[in-house]
Amino acid sequence: MVVTAAAIPSCIVLAVSQGHSDLPMMAAILLSAFVGSITGFAFSAICGAFLFHLSDDPVRVVEVMIACSIANQISMTWSVRHTIRWRDLSRYLMGGGIGVAIGVWVLLHANRLVYTHGLGAFLVVWGLHMLCRRPLTLARRYRGVDVAAGVLGGITGGAAGFPSAPVLIWCGMQGWDRAHQRAIVQPFILIIQAVSPLAIALVRPHAGIHDGLGPDTLLFIPASLLGTTMGLALYHRMSDTQFARVVNMLLIVSGVSFLV
Repeated sequence: MVVTAAAIPSCIVLAVSQGHSDLPMMAAILLSAFVGSITGFAFSAICGAFLFHLSDDPVRVVEVMIACSIANQISMTWSVRHTIRWRDLSRYLMGGGIGVAIGVWVLLHANRLVYTHGLGAFLVVWGLHMLCRRPLTLARRYRGVDVAAGVLGGITGGAAGFPSAPVLIWCGMQGWDRAHQRAIVQPFILIIQAVSPLAIALVRPHAGIHDGLGPDTLLFIPASLLGTTMGLALYHRMSDTQFARVVNMLLIVSGVSFLV
């Protein structure tokens, strides 16, 4: 955290010296990373709601969110590295690999508004439902559903850049504590986020971001990592009940972001 915080002034100086109006974007990224890192997801949903209003260049906004999101996920996955259960995670990743291929096809061929609005409506309804009732916990473990949840996560990751919801919901239904949930969800998100752009590039080599990740994009990463560090500090102070409530609230926020 000390190294990240020390990098912030240099980024601000760079942004000002280049004449960019990037300080509001940095503040939005820091806030989004802080909120998203409390549960380990929803950074892009929250950040996009800010950045698309702060910048008139949608390509640059996507570049910034991709760079910061991957940096955040690497940081958060590293923080849970000792609790990752690779045997359990492998079932989700097996399904995720299948789902990404389907999701990329949906992204390139389906009506985006139809599936993003459908996903958004589901997340809002599910989040509200879970906030208004006692946590739903299954009595038995269904390992085949682990693969199915991974497939759904791969589809939503490839089609909408949001791989976390199906896996997060399924992990929560198994009654796991927040550490066990993040040990599955965090590396799953990171790997699917890394695989999805590669899958798109294989199908459509010229569909990616045209300018790459230049210095103007990378200078936002320290602000994002600082927000992530602050969010993780708050996460460690939360109870499992508080964590579940925040998860459901951020599912609602994410759903709304797909609807507007």
